Amino acid sequence: MNTLAVNQTSTLRWDFQQDVQAYAERGFEGIGLYRRKLDDVGLDAAIDCLAEASLQVTSLSWAGGFTGSDGRGFQEAVNDGMRAITEAANVRAETLVVLAGGRNNHIRRHARRTLCDALARLAVVGEEFGVRLSLEPIHAGCGNEWSFVNDLDTVLDVIHRIGSPNLGIALDTYHVGMNEDVFALLPDVVPHLNLLQLGDGRHSPLGEMNRCLLGEGCVPLGDITQQVIEAGYEGPIEVEVLGEDVESMRYEAILDHAADYLRHVVQHARS
Repeated sequence: MNTLAVNQTSTLRWDFQQDVQAYAERGFEGIGLYRRKLDDVGLDAAIDCLAEASLQVTSLSWAGGFTGSDGRGFQEAVNDGMRAITEAANVRAETLVVLAGGRNNHIRRHARRTLCDALARLAVVGEEFGVRLSLEPIHAGCGNEWSFVNDLDTVLDVIHRIGSPNLGIALDTYHVGMNEDVFALLPDVVPHLNLLQLGDGRHSPLGEMNRCLLGEGCVPLGDITQQVIEAGYEGPIEVEVLGEDVESMRYEAILDHAADYLRHVVQHARS
């Protein structure tokens, strides 16, 4: 059965304890941790808080930036990735989400080679710690500075180049779900899928991420979820809702809506 969860970026202004309490109260079984919030509360306090609420950590976000687009050197980014793996292991996260980093004036071939070098190293460490890595594609319209990996085809190519069973995919529907090609690719994606994140938007990403309430945008969330589950995916399903369209709403209302919508979509996909 798929663990239903919320990513902490959905309630960015709340502290760690508020997130945990609110998610658990609404019947979510898991939580996608954001490293900045984990740093704020401290590892030991986070572990105790999660245990008290019986919340499973479905993911930890994020490590990466191997191309130097965020000002760090390659080895610094790899070292940070290793720290993230140990953090993920300590909180028993199901996967560590990885972002490639922006192209940063590299030719695409060099950027891909740099990414593969980093992931090959981290996959070995992740396997030792029992943490799976999940490379996430980010839509070019809102995340070129975060990742030059913008589509599922590129993610699949990187996975095949590295050939590690410890490297998989984080699929965020906000970034790839508006592309009609997603349905043709899902049969190839699902065997490598570690994390399904549900995000919706009223238009294709452009500039800052702007997600709307689930089901109120143009992403075919129900069809994607149904095809993924029918293909045998049993991993976690996270909600991620943030942006201008929802910033005036109370977090409680966003979570209430997300809980109802997610249960409906998953129940329909399983029926």
